[in-house]
Amino acid sequence: MRALITGGAGFIGSHLSEALLDAGHEVFVLDDLSTGSITNIEHLKTRRSFHYTIDTVKNEPVLAELIDRADVVFHLAATVGVRKIVEEPVQTIENNVHGTEVVLQHANKKKKLVVLASTSEVYGKNDAVPFREDADLVMGATLKHRWAYACSKALDEFLALAYWKEKKLPVIIIRLFNTVGPRQTGQYGMVIPSFVRQALANRPITVFGDGRQSRSFTYVGDVVRAILALVEHPGAVGGVFNIGNGQEISILDLARKVKTLTRSTSEIVTIPYEKAYEAGFEDMQRRVPDITKIRELVGYEPQVGLDEILAQVIDYFQRH
Repeated sequence: MRALITGGAGFIGSHLSEALLDAGHEVFVLDDLSTGSITNIEHLKTRRSFHYTIDTVKNEPVLAELIDRADVVFHLAATVGVRKIVEEPVQTIENNVHGTEVVLQHANKKKKLVVLASTSEVYGKNDAVPFREDADLVMGATLKHRWAYACSKALDEFLALAYWKEKKLPVIIIRLFNTVGPRQTGQYGMVIPSFVRQALANRPITVFGDGRQSRSFTYVGDVVRAILALVEHPGAVGGVFNIGNGQEISILDLARKVKTLTRSTSEIVTIPYEKAYEAGFEDMQRRVPDITKIRELVGYEPQVGLDEILAQVIDYFQRH
């Protein structure tokens, strides 16, 4: 199989590249390094089946050529991170919506399978936890820039499914729930690497809000394994799938756990959302997936629990 990964120098994309290469596939990466890093793929450069292009999906001649070479397109390129989304809402919407639009347009010319990475953020303020793929999406007001990312990714999903329905372009949509692991940075607000870096430096561990909001975290290796299983199953085409881990923890308890595991002397401090992001910022109180659908189709079960995830992330930052 020949795979194109947009955003392939990012955290998830680099792990997906590695897994595909290890399985004997040929990998083409397209990344503009806006949030990805060449460091993530440095160890792959010497592998004969690995190719990378530093450019954006908006460069349509380059994108079209790479899609022509591929059998499947993993579209991971997007603006990510709450802080970046709040600070750059125009770029968020344009990157996510237009980027997906051009990928679908060019993939459709030769009916190449597209795996679209979406997010648990699309569930918005829905409080029917755990979230099912057919649940209503409950967004906040357009005056709240925080919801621009969720809305843009929901529109990506609508567009991809429209291509499947109207033009028979094979698509698979994956909704990711807080994917974590080595190579992820806290640069754009990702909570676990932020906490670990603060704890290792014995700086205050900063919890936004009151810390009672809860999340479930999924190991990147489990996510990659799930994605590849979906690609191999013809029944996945045209479907939307949660990929996550049902193990739930409050952000305050997560901070305490990180402090304990790093043997840190850090103080845990809470920062109001309006100071961390902007006035009127809204958050999701709980974000937990129902993974029944993907479990029944491909037998997916997360293998790596939170303590092991944290141990790997801590080890990664200690070594780097």
